[in-house]
Parts: sequence; C-alpha cells; structure tokens
Amino acid sequence: MTTPGPSRTGPLAGIRVVELAGIGPGPFAAMVLADLGADVVRVDRPGGTALGIDPAYDLTNRNKRSVLVDLKAADGPATVLDLVARADVLVEGYRPGVAERLGVGPDAALARNPRLVYGRMTGWGQDGPLAPTAGHDISYLAVTGTLGMIGPDPEGPPTIPANLVGDYAGGSLYLVIGILAALRHAREHGEGQVVDAAIVDGAAHLATMIHGMLAAGGWQDRRGVNLLDGGCPFYGTYETSDGGYMAVGALEQRFYDEFARLLGLGESARARFDLARWPELRTAVAARFRTRTRAEWTAVFEGTDACVAPVLSMREAPAHPHLAARGTFVEHAGQVQPAPAPRFSATPGTVRTGPVLPGADTDEVACDWDVPALRPSGLPAPTAPTDQTDDAKEQQA
Repeated sequence: MTTPGPSRTGPLAGIRVVELAGIGPGPFAAMVLADLGADVVRVDRPGGTALGIDPAYDLTNRNKRSVLVDLKAADGPATVLDLVARADVLVEGYRPGVAERLGVGPDAALARNPRLVYGRMTGWGQDGPLAPTAGHDISYLAVTGTLGMIGPDPEGPPTIPANLVGDYAGGSLYLVIGILAALRHAREHGEGQVVDAAIVDGAAHLATMIHGMLAAGGWQDRRGVNLLDGGCPFYGTYETSDGGYMAVGALEQRFYDEFARLLGLGESARARFDLARWPELRTAVAARFRTRTRAEWTAVFEGTDACVAPVLSMREAPAHPHLAARGTFVEHAGQVQPAPAPRFSATPGTVRTGPVLPGADTDEVACDWDVPALRPSGLPAPTAPTDQTDDAKEQQA
C-alpha cells in the first residue's frame, strides 16, 4: 500500500499501521515501526490513556499521526475496522478478550482484511492462568527468573532495571520482530495472522545464553557471584574520588592486562584467576579508582582497549564525543532524544515529527486513508489525557 501525504523515509515506507492507544511496550513498538518509515496512525480515545504523560513530551509517539475514536461508542468499532481494512498491521495492548469485547479483535479485523498482521502486546500472553490478571514489567521479570539474577549483592535484593528489560526488550522488540516476520509471510502468501508477544516469553528468551551456562555449570543460580552480574571484580562499576563511577568490562586477558597496567594494579592483578582472591582484587581495584576523579580516569582509559568507560547520566550522555559524532542522539523541535535505530545505508530512518497530540491528524488521515467515518458530526475536540480507571484495567502492560 502506498501512503500519500508527507514524504517518508525508512525501509518500512509504504507500510500502514493502526495502533490502538495504550501505555508502555505497545506504543514503543509502534514508535519503532514509525521510525523505520511506516505510516503509524494511533487511535486515541477521548480523554486519553491512564498513566499518560503530557502528550507533547511523549517521545514514544513521535513520527506518528493520531485520530480520535471512542471504541465504546456505537460507531467506534466500525470506524476502526475501516482503518484496518486499509492497513498492513494492527497493534494493541489490551488484556486478553478486551479487543474482542470492543469489536476489534482478531476475528473481526482479519475478516475485514485477511492479509492483516494483528500484533498483540501483553505481559502474561493470551493464555495461561495469569493471562487475565494485571501486571507490570517487574511482575513479568520476577516470575521468569530474569529479575532474580540482576544485582551485585547475593544477600541483597534484586536490582530493578527500570522497565527496559521487560517492557521494551522482552516486550516491544519481540513484538516488532514478530510483526516483521509476519509481514513477510503475508506478502508472500497473502495470509495474515496474529502475533502473540508476551513479556514473560521475551524476558525468558533473553536469558537463553545464561540458561545454557547454568546447565553447563558455568553460572550459579544466585545473583552477584557470576562473571556478568557483578560478581567478577573486573566486570563491574567503581566509585571515583568525586562520587562518579567508572564501568569496567575487562574480561579477555589482553584487555585485562591493559586495564591492570593503566589502573596501576601492580601485583594485585595476579588475583584474576584465583576466585578465592577475588574479594582482595575487588578491594584493590576500588582503592585505585578512588584516587582520581571520573574525568581523570576517563582521560586515562580513553582510546585504549581496557574496556573502561565513565558512567554517564541521561542528561550527560548526548554530549559524549563518540555518541555526538555518530548522532546517537538528535534534537527535534527542542527535544533531545535517541535517534532511530538501527541504521540503514539505503533507506535511513529519521525523526520526522515530534510527539503527536491526540486527534491532531483526524482530518488528514480521513483523507489519506479514505475513511470518511473518522469525521462524524459531533466528534469531541482533542483533550489532554486524564486518569481513566476503567481504561487502565483494560491495559495489560
């Protein structure tokens, strides 16, 4: 399908996506598709979604367009299905059964468009004992064993990795992978299908290598005692004299040798292969790092193969020389934000538009997608999000 309107770049240019507004991993997955050039139309509800930030700052809604449709109104489901009939992909993040009750579930959608890829984003999945219950990123990580392995102290609590490992790595990105694979199948065979992306599945899948190490005896089933979880003294973080931190990842021998030389470890470096001496080595490394500031140690290790880097804050990161040179962060309409990733030599993705305001593109999409039902008389004007308790109960992640 060729999308009229503004010029779009990216390998997914020409792909049309309907996103049923939600929170968390669904919007991020749709943003990734939009960054890659897809024409993503977000179907916002009058009043907005629960837990929503000011839509002017919600970067997960960049590169999208928005229409307002009340799915609980008599004509709401039919209007969405009119969009679906012209789309390649639909993304929704309701609890199992909610989309069906609203009249826009897979059966209804695929009846209108048999080639449709219907992407479902939930925490627990579409089936199983917990499928109908509420949850958040931390809940899904907890039961998969992924949360339990994160943290430097074997006697202390697990470290919560924001919502990056569950919602976005185990959720959004697996949904995107599934959608792209299903799109290829639809193009080749003319057959759409449902993609069931569950955060519990993705978060468990991310730990595949660790499960192999556990089976081989190379990983202990407790945190803070292994090679990659903070148990290793040459794979961790250390405080500097000014309260900053340096990250050390000198795993291979040649990198460790460079690290030990530049840090000035001396004889303590020999403790590398003696696990019983790892506490001694950690103490020595920590003592050395406390002798200089973060900036001073950054200068010492910069440009070397010691695998040492300063731990930067979110506000500091865009100014790092390497990230600045690559354009890892971009500024659009006054907002500094991560650039689209990954990169393509022939069809680069760009930040074309900032966060879309609810309903801002209703007339434009009605014309471009030839869906006149988007402009019924009496359609409510766009409003800022408010807390919608009932709607929140319908959203899984």
